[in-house]
Formats: sequence, C-alpha cells, structure tokens
Amino acid sequence: MPVTTIGLDADDTLWHNESLFRLTQERFCELLADTAEAGVAMTRLAEVESRNLRLYGYGVKGFTLSMLETAMEMTGGEPPGHVIREILAAGREMLAYPVEPLSGVDEALHALSETYRLVLITKGDLLHQEQKLAASGLGDLFAAVEIVSEKDASTYERVFARHGTGAAEAVMAGNSMRSDVLPALQAGAYAAYVPYPLVWAHEVAEAPEGEPRFAELSTIADLPAWVRSL
Repeated sequence: MPVTTIGLDADDTLWHNESLFRLTQERFCELLADTAEAGVAMTRLAEVESRNLRLYGYGVKGFTLSMLETAMEMTGGEPPGHVIREILAAGREMLAYPVEPLSGVDEALHALSETYRLVLITKGDLLHQEQKLAASGLGDLFAAVEIVSEKDASTYERVFARHGTGAAEAVMAGNSMRSDVLPALQAGAYAAYVPYPLVWAHEVAEAPEGEPRFAELSTIADLPAWVRSL
C-alpha cells in the first residue's frame, strides 16, 4: 500500500528542545548548591518530574512546577525566596526562548509536502507548542496538528485515521524510540528514528529488531528518500 501521510514529532525532531532543558537543570542545581550536590539535586528532580507527568503532562510548565516542588522537598519546605524567583524566571525564559529549527528540516519538509500529507504529532503544553510551531515558520507545511497528552498505539491509530488513510499507509518520524517509533509500529505504521544528541531518560527504549517497517536515519534530510523507497 502506498504511503499517504507523514507524522512528525516536534521537539528535538524539528527544533532544539532538550538542550534547553539540560541548561535549566544545571541552573537549578546551582541554585540548590548549598543544599545538595548537583548529582543529588538532578536525581531528585528527575524523580519528581517523572512522578508528576500524569498530573502535569509534558512541557515547560510542568517542568517548572516540578522544580518548585523539588526545591521545597530539598529545603524542608522552606526554600529561600530568591530560589523561587529564579526558578520561575527560568520557566518564563524557557517559554520565551527562540525556536531554532534543526539543520535540514526546512528542505525535508518542503520535499515531503509536495507528495504527502504532513501531520505534526507532539506532546506538551497546547499553547506553547502552538507558539513554537508558529515561530518555526513551518506551520504552513502541515495539513494538521495534533498536540496529545500521550503517544501510544491508539493515539496513532486515531490520528492517522482522522488525517490520513489509516496507520498502514502512514509514516511516523521522530527522535524518541519510546514515543515516536514503538507505538507507531504497534499501530501498524512505518516508523523512522531520527536521533538527537541528547535524549530525555523518560524517552529511552531499545530499538526494534527485525522490523521491516522501521529504519534509523542519520538525519531528517534522509527521510524523503526513505519514504519514497517504501
């Protein structure tokens, strides 16, 4: 069956994202340097963030709340006022940070959009993701945008049925094995893994073995040629 629809992840697939989170995590650890070593603060923050995903979801706002909660826990419920101010300031700066598309993204998406229906499928805060897409200059290339709370097989089945001709005639491309590749394959779609140098621990998973509908690409610039080969 011919491919008709291409699903694309946003953060760290189309533009930089995780690098900004890493810088903010380092800033957070510096703020709590008098309370704990950087490794301890980083581990505690990761634990709190993971615990809060089901409540706050993905994105900067939930991350900021998790930083505040971690600071509270690590200071016995009494973090200094300047720490609270700095955490809130860091969150605002992340939300306002300029969007920087990755190399090759513009060319790849223009090439794909000439033949296929492009659908942005991303997790995160609705308003912030919409703002980033608008700032990227890529919005006009997408036939549809789906900002979802979680990426699982049922999500891909629903999205590709709504905006395409079903998962069997769709490709999902992204930098997360856990969210972009494995559930898309489970739904019956093709999946392309486009690695990013930094990976959030929550998104790490083993690559599928012996899966004919899967490919690992060196860069998103390789995506149009691979899709045409299917």
